[in-house]
Amino acid sequence: MKISRRRFAAFTALAWSFGMIAVSCAQIPTPTLPAADTEAATANETVELTVSAAASVQDAMKEVQSAYQAENPAVVLTYNFGASGSLAQQITQGAPTDIFLSASQQWMDDLEAKGQLLADSRQDLLRNSLVLIVPQGTTGITDLNSFATDAVSKLAIGEPESTPVGRYAKEALASLGLFDDLQSKMVFGKDVRQVLSYVETGNVNAGLVYATDAKISERVQVVATVPADLHSPIIYPVGVVADSENAEAAQAFIDFLASDTAAAIFAKYGFDRVE
Repeated sequence: MKISRRRFAAFTALAWSFGMIAVSCAQIPTPTLPAADTEAATANETVELTVSAAASVQDAMKEVQSAYQAENPAVVLTYNFGASGSLAQQITQGAPTDIFLSASQQWMDDLEAKGQLLADSRQDLLRNSLVLIVPQGTTGITDLNSFATDAVSKLAIGEPESTPVGRYAKEALASLGLFDDLQSKMVFGKDVRQVLSYVETGNVNAGLVYATDAKISERVQVVATVPADLHSPIIYPVGVVADSENAEAAQAFIDFLASDTAAAIFAKYGFDRVE
């Protein structure tokens, strides 16, 4: 079939137009973000921090988390609560952790001696006290000496080798010459919250816990505060773990824990700030 010159010319013009459009599109540069926008995108990247903390601070720390993330929405906090000794052992074994908050100087000392704490990041944060608790409505138990009477057949304390609350309880009882004689009555908890639970449920007649843990329960009553000179000072140190991949963000969170905002939250749960 023959194509007229006029139609051929029309086809040629049309093809030339499409060719120019394709060339023009190919020459359009790919858009790039301005430097300022690139920096903003980097600044808004989420930072995840894992905080291993003593079981006794969990209620306060959950409220602290809400306050901190309201001001720092790009920081995601993940908590790992437990006995300080167990948490320290996890860190020693390589568990990914950014911050360690212990209920005892002992376990922080241990990590520091092993080089597993970031230099100059450690600080003493909180104070607590040890109290004697019994199930609500209990009578006949008035002080530590009551443990040696028939009024107490089961006494709950934390495991002394792994829980600071257990070690403080052992020190107090040993100071009074009671620890060895009470062995047959003792029930050991893996952390302070388990000791509290034993008393709440009536599975034991009495227990030794932190004042802050007794404060959160309506099922126990405090009958005595253990004299502070019977045991080591109950100090909560905090520090950045040396292997943290977000050391700067971890230090910023520790700075917040030492702030007036966080101190007010801790005070609500019965903790005193170390000045």
